[in-house]
Amino acid sequence: MMDNTRTVTVIANVVLLFGVLAYLADRAWAQPANPRSGKSVVEAFCAGCHASGSSGAPRIGDVAAWRARSAQGLSALTDHAVQGLRNMPAHRGHGGLTDLEIARAVVYMVNQSGGSWTEPVDRAAPAVERSGEQVVRMQCVRCHERGEGGAPRIGDRTAWTPRLKYGLDAAVRSAVRGHGGMPARGGLAELTDREVRAAVVYMFNPAPLLAPAHRQLAQLPADDANHRIVGGIEVFLGVVPAQVLRAEQHLASHVQTWMHGGIPSGEDIAHLNVSLYDATSRTEISDAQVEARLESRLGVVNQTLQLMPGQSATSYGNYFHLPPGTPYTVTLAVRRAAAAQPIEVRFEPRP
Repeated sequence: MMDNTRTVTVIANVVLLFGVLAYLADRAWAQPANPRSGKSVVEAFCAGCHASGSSGAPRIGDVAAWRARSAQGLSALTDHAVQGLRNMPAHRGHGGLTDLEIARAVVYMVNQSGGSWTEPVDRAAPAVERSGEQVVRMQCVRCHERGEGGAPRIGDRTAWTPRLKYGLDAAVRSAVRGHGGMPARGGLAELTDREVRAAVVYMFNPAPLLAPAHRQLAQLPADDANHRIVGGIEVFLGVVPAQVLRAEQHLASHVQTWMHGGIPSGEDIAHLNVSLYDATSRTEISDAQVEARLESRLGVVNQTLQLMPGQSATSYGNYFHLPPGTPYTVTLAVRRAAAAQPIEVRFEPRP
C-alpha cells in the first residue's frame, strides 16, 4: 500500500510538472514579436465598455473610480482582467492578448484617469543595448530637440558644457535620477545606465567626425607605434604630459570640464587618451569600456579610462604617473556590449 501511494504521488507530481511546462510553453509561444502598447489594446478591445462605463466598467477618465482600483496595484488589476471579474469576461487569449499587453492597457486607462503609472517592459525580450542616437530619437527629442522646459538642445555645446562641469558621470547620474522637470531616465524606465550615458554623449556631440589628426593617422600602417587595427576596431593612442596641458591655456576650459575634474599637480603625470573607430565605416565608437594597464619601472598600474565627448570626436582617457623619458608599455582591453569577447591591443609608445 505504501509503494502504491508513493507511485501515485510521483505520477501526480510528474503530471503537474508537465502541465506547468506546457502552460509556460504555450504562453511563450503566444508572445508576439512586438507587444502592443496599452493605448492600442484599449482602443481595440477595452473601449467598448470602458469608454462609456457600460456594464459597470470604470469609465476612462473617471478619476474617483480608477483611484479606488489603482490602490490595489498593477498585478491585482491585471489578474482581474486576465481571469475576468463580475461582468468583465476573461481576456486570456482574447485577440491573442498577452498578460503584458493587458497590463499595459490597465496602465494606460489608469493614466488617462489621473494616474501616473509606468508602462511595464517586456521582460522576456532580449536585452539589446541601443545606441545614443537611437535613444535620443526615440525619447529625448521630445524636449531636447527644441529646448522645451529649459532642456539643453541637441548639439548646443554652449548649453551642455555647464551641465557637464562636474564630469560626465555626474551628468549621467542626474539624468538617471531625474531633476527639475525631467523625470528619471527621461521618462523611459527601461533605459539602462549605459544607454542614458550614450544618449548624453550623443546630444553633446550629435555629428561626430574624425578629427584632422585622426584622418592623418588613418593613413598610417596598422603597426604604427600609436595606431593599431585589431578585431575590426581602429585604435589611436595619445599620451600628453600634464605640464603641456597646463601650458595650453586655450584648452583650459575643455580640460577642466572633461578631463576628470581638472589637471592634477606634479611633473610626473601624463594623460593617456584613446580614440576608437570602426575600421570599415570609420565611425567613432562611444559605447565601449576601456581598461588600460601601464607597465614601467614604477610598476604596473591598471585604470579604467573614462569616456570624454570632445568638440570633434569622442575619446577615453585618464591620468597616470609617468616620469618624463621613462620607457613603458600600454595594454588596452576594449569591451563592447555587442561583442562576445574583448579585444586586447599592446602599445610601446615612444617616450
